Amino acid sequence: MSDDPLALDPEELRRLGHWVVDRTVEHLATLRDRPPVTERAYADLAALLGGPPPAAPADVEEGLALLADVALEAQQHGDHPRYFARVPGPSSPVAVLGEWLAVGMQAIASSWGGGSGTATLELVVLGWLRDALGLAPAAEGILLSGGSIANTTGLLVARAEAGSGVLYLSDQTHSSIRRGALVTGWPAADVRVLATDASQRLAPAVLAAAVAEDVAAGRRPACVVATVGTTNTGAVDDLPGLASVARERGLWLHVDGAYGGPAALPPDAGVAGLDLADSFVLDPHKWLFQPYDVACLWVARPGALHRTFAMHPEYLTDAQRGPGVGVVAADEVDLHNRGLELTRHARAAKLWLTLRTYGLDAVAAAVARGVRLAEMAEALARERGWEVVTPASLGIVTFAVPGLDDAGHRELAAALTADGYAALSSTVVEGRRVLRLCTINPGTTTDDLEGTFAALARLLG
Repeated sequence: MSDDPLALDPEELRRLGHWVVDRTVEHLATLRDRPPVTERAYADLAALLGGPPPAAPADVEEGLALLADVALEAQQHGDHPRYFARVPGPSSPVAVLGEWLAVGMQAIASSWGGGSGTATLELVVLGWLRDALGLAPAAEGILLSGGSIANTTGLLVARAEAGSGVLYLSDQTHSSIRRGALVTGWPAADVRVLATDASQRLAPAVLAAAVAEDVAAGRRPACVVATVGTTNTGAVDDLPGLASVARERGLWLHVDGAYGGPAALPPDAGVAGLDLADSFVLDPHKWLFQPYDVACLWVARPGALHRTFAMHPEYLTDAQRGPGVGVVAADEVDLHNRGLELTRHARAAKLWLTLRTYGLDAVAAAVARGVRLAEMAEALARERGWEVVTPASLGIVTFAVPGLDDAGHRELAAALTADGYAALSSTVVEGRRVLRLCTINPGTTTDDLEGTFAALARLLG
């Protein structure tokens, strides 16, 4: 008999584990028949999930049912085939299995001595994706929680390696990047937001003019952020052109491909210049079909991540490897020395299992399907006589209904979500509110798209 007050009998754990598996499979099998978004009032949820702090034991299966049927149901289901709002998160079932196993085995990926197997998984998947995407061959990487932290981490490396100075963003740069720069000490006066062109792209000539203006004013240009797949419209900046300006002026080129980066995997992607990036970000929990959360950051300069973040406290001496601890083992990496996280979940397990099981060709085909689905959505909008504001690009299309003002488009998006058939979002393009679909779920069908446009027409009356 164990004295552990938290122990669970192995057979009971096995039974409950089967319950979890069955409930998860049921969720996935019936997802199409339920609303993409379910929202409930706090008072209703707290009445079921809250109350006084629990002191006495309660039935675990009852708790699991409350989690599944109440807490986890009342959310946006980013894996729903008709969830087109913002950027969906269509996780693959194999990735779920990898995540379950890593969580069940309390997997950590921090020091080499504390997790050599999980560190190897991370280094392997980062290498696989680096080469498949065509990044700089010597680029080193790290897995992080999401695009916000990954982009902020990339800017910290840029500042450490290239020095402080003016940071250039576009008016389509993801909002979290400016926030990350400011909260990590970039002076607001040194963050410049440049206007994009009619295609919502940052033009190299605009960057060059801004840099020349700052140099003439005695300021030091430091870094420019380009985007592969803007969140608003899926626009792709001219990476070769921006890289040319960056090289000429000594700027660090950071590329945010958090959602759009995987579009470089299909052979006919048309995404050029990733090898020119000094740092690059991609979120596998978006278009590489992973459960939340995981993001990739690569830095082209070998050793730059380590130089920026490495620490060697006494209590980690036994577990660490590499420079700074008296042992040089180039392939044995303490991953906590490549970012701000010391305690790190083994995020690579799910990604490694996905890539190994499906293969990169199948993953690339799933990405390409997302591109085609947006092109189908664009055609459906045109068939109804609606205005295509920005054509399909990397799985995103925006459109407007003639006669609807800004409030009308926002209300129509909300009405569709409330209707329960599908969910899309509204956004602002060149000062006007429009409707926006992001179609990166490979499980979405033509019927799903046609039904969504039919539902919009029905709601318009």
